[in-house]
Amino acid sequence: MLDDKEKIDIKKRLRRISGQINGIEKMIDESRYCVEVLQQIMAARAALNQVALIMIESHTKSCVVNAIREDRTEEAIDELMGVLSKFTK
Repeated sequence: MLDDKEKIDIKKRLRRISGQINGIEKMIDESRYCVEVLQQIMAARAALNQVALIMIESHTKSCVVNAIREDRTEEAIDELMGVLSKFTK
């Protein structure tokens, strides 16, 4: 579970990503050079990946740890590995 500081950080990151996406849309409207657009898309994807990593870390440190304490280790690890598997595709 995210604490308040993490929520604030993620919301700031998502606002920046939203700005990046809007910028990409503007670049398309302006018929900017394809490579420049692709670079901005890669930057937005990297920023989203960072948000996901923050979420994964928070989940691991809270939910997974709690599940282990409650003797639900296998279930928690399976769930986490499923998410990581999808994340890395």
